[in-house]
Amino acid sequence: MADQQALDEVVEFTSELIRIDTTNRGGGDCRERPAAEYAAERLAGAGLEPLLLERTPGRGNVVARVAGTDPSADALLVHGHLDVVPAEAADWSVHPFSGEVRDGVVWGRGAVDMKNMDAMILAVLRGWARQGVRPRRDLVIAFTADEEASAEDGSGFLADQHPELFEGCTEAIGESGAFTFHDGTGREIYPVAAGERGTGWLRLSAGGRAGHGSKVNRENAVTRLAAAVTRIGEHQWPLRITPTVRAALTELAELYGLEPDFDDVELLLDKLGPAAKLVEATVRNSANPTMLDAGYKVNVIPGEAHAHIDGRFLPGGEEEFESTLDRLTGPDVDWEYVHREVALQAPVDAPLFGRMRSAVEEFAPGAHVVPYCMSGGTDAKQFSRLGITGYGFAPLRLPEGFDYQALFHGVDERVPVEALQFGVRVLDRFLRTA
Repeated sequence: MADQQALDEVVEFTSELIRIDTTNRGGGDCRERPAAEYAAERLAGAGLEPLLLERTPGRGNVVARVAGTDPSADALLVHGHLDVVPAEAADWSVHPFSGEVRDGVVWGRGAVDMKNMDAMILAVLRGWARQGVRPRRDLVIAFTADEEASAEDGSGFLADQHPELFEGCTEAIGESGAFTFHDGTGREIYPVAAGERGTGWLRLSAGGRAGHGSKVNRENAVTRLAAAVTRIGEHQWPLRITPTVRAALTELAELYGLEPDFDDVELLLDKLGPAAKLVEATVRNSANPTMLDAGYKVNVIPGEAHAHIDGRFLPGGEEEFESTLDRLTGPDVDWEYVHREVALQAPVDAPLFGRMRSAVEEFAPGAHVVPYCMSGGTDAKQFSRLGITGYGFAPLRLPEGFDYQALFHGVDERVPVEALQFGVRVLDRFLRTA
């Protein structure tokens, strides 16, 4: 059982990590090393021998191994990223890098994505060092850079250049799972991620004939691009039910006393009410226009125009995604990947999933643990190159009305102290016997 010092330290570590500004603006504009040094120092304080590794100076990653009691068992990877997305201080109630603890809540960028989980891992391992605890299987601990961009300086670098550090790892846990979802009826649902849609970030390019803004121009690059972007943004992607989503819908339907009708998934989602939010973004591919770039003067028609699209595709859906983009962009607009990563699925009937379920239920009596597929992606994609099956398991017990998912990359990101302490208890229980 986690001791009181671990419960205190998780709050302290979350706050202090938030105060280390690791904003990742993309294009290499980030410096995670101070946070990596912070994590490495606390791992060393737990009797471990952390390695600090960098592909690019300042982009720190930390890896350490905890020896288990069963040398024949496969190792488990436990990973969390150190970088965060940008935050505009003027939009926040508190400074986003203050790490302020107020009224039982820790505030700041990274409080839920995902310095809270980093802090939980550190608190658990330091508690074990005090108590003389060893896990059943080897644990490989990885704190990574660059997850909020391409992961090239983080998990991608580690998987490609240092695969030996993950020797024996067959499974992993990382961010975004085992948080409380309140459905408004008193039920507490805890979705554990057992899949991720693939990432397809695209750059669209339209060519045309440059000219004076006052003249008729039937080859206007901006017009061509705008038409393609509109077609993409308005496209209705067809339903595609993957095994992970099928499992999620089946368990949710059972919870609500419904028959899982996969011939009319839209009706089933409607019957699930608020719980449909857990799956509605993962029953189809998606492509959302996010950036536009064209021209340099109002009276000049540019010869080219560009746009960026955040595309996501289901496991097995990449071919459909690409052929649809070919059709929607049309003959006058080209597209290319600027970042592409695989879609993932993990078995929900695996013993590891059962252990995650049991750990949550022990500390949240009456909890309903269900599998789900993440609409976005995590470092699990890069670690999958090493044959590691990834799950999202960063446990938090949250009060009703606390919209956890809305705080990812949102304003006033924060996490209750009690949620962090619940996470330490669950993680401690799970990792001992995982």
